[in-house]
Amino acid sequence: MRRKVVKAVVGGITQSEAARQFGVSRVAVCGWMGRWSKGGAAALASQSRGRPSEIRLSRAESARTVRLIVGKCPDQLRLPFALWTREAVRMLLKREYGAEVSIWTVGRYLRRWGLTPQKPLRRAFEQDPKAVKRWLEKEYPAIHRQALRERAEIHWGDEMGLRSDDTVGRTYGLKGQTPVVPVTGQRFGCNMISTITNHGSLAFMVFDESLTAAIVLKFLKRLVRHATRKVFWIVDRHPAHRAAAVTRWLEGNRTRIERFYLPAYSPELNPDELLNQDVKANTARRSRPQDKPELVRIVRSYLRSTQRQPHIVRNYFLHHSVRYAA
Repeated sequence: MRRKVVKAVVGGITQSEAARQFGVSRVAVCGWMGRWSKGGAAALASQSRGRPSEIRLSRAESARTVRLIVGKCPDQLRLPFALWTREAVRMLLKREYGAEVSIWTVGRYLRRWGLTPQKPLRRAFEQDPKAVKRWLEKEYPAIHRQALRERAEIHWGDEMGLRSDDTVGRTYGLKGQTPVVPVTGQRFGCNMISTITNHGSLAFMVFDESLTAAIVLKFLKRLVRHATRKVFWIVDRHPAHRAAAVTRWLEGNRTRIERFYLPAYSPELNPDELLNQDVKANTARRSRPQDKPELVRIVRSYLRSTQRQPHIVRNYFLHHSVRYAA
């Protein structure tokens, strides 16, 4: 049709007359004549319509982009974003390859590359990767071998605070109408200290005060009193864990308990952090405490319930970041 129209116009009839004869619009005839004048008969060939099926980037460029997104944050690449969004990726593609694409096209690229929006984990930039590697490959295996020799039980310890105004999670409601949850306007909280083992044991203590050496000592004395074997206590370097009073007591009870430190700024290596997350999520989701005694009761009740179900505690050790301790 296009070739016939162009031939007719070249033969001497007007574009309007050609449009009437061939039953097409005059705009279409004008466009075909323009394409023919620039590229000849080859320019009249049909072209694919709709969004392009192929990525404009080469395979090497696509692979490099994925490595940048997975391995770096936008601000590390001097982009004005803290997290990877479609707009951030769009700006990266323009800067690195000169590719001008829409954010919808960026979304299709990300899906094709297997990248999905996720809630990121927080990790301190002060963390020393060499120290973490040394812990995983040398220090903890040595602690585990020592525990086997001395028939000791490895306890992973940590502390956590809970507040009445902690986020309550999600609830269902009508679209466009944010649900309202009635809660007390008072602010109160409590703290807990705990240890868990990969055999499913859980020891805990809920308290009102700030974490001090006295609180740590009180908990450790209870822990040792109820332990049937020597305890290897693995914790972070919180000042209360390293206090002089705690150190003196540990030295005097070396046959019953020893202390080991996790690498600095590495909470993801501690299985007890998963207990903390579990307690926070479930105590806030299941009830709305009206005062501090009720909050303490709810926390203790949930911890005692978990204590009676060792398989739940063992499941914490199945998380990929702490599976080395299972």
